[in-house]
Amino acid sequence: MTKGERKLYHSNVKAKSDWNAGIRFAEKKAKAEGLELGLEKGELNKAVSIAKNLKAKAMPIQEIAEITGLDVTEIEWL
Repeated sequence: MTKGERKLYHSNVKAKSDWNAGIRFAEKKAKAEGLELGLEKGELNKAVSIAKNLKAKAMPIQEIAEITGLDVTEIEWL
């Protein structure tokens, strides 16, 4: 390999390595964001489930809101 060819080869290898590192970073970030979003959705679903149960037992809506962290209007729609 000539000096120019070797330089081009190493440049291509570095570009591919940088590309792969960027992809791995993006995948890791997306996975963390997806996990966070899933946990938030799970917490909301649990709060809604609890609110439905408390509403079915005729607990005052204001108290349900305090316990679950949901808005009064959200609870009224359940």
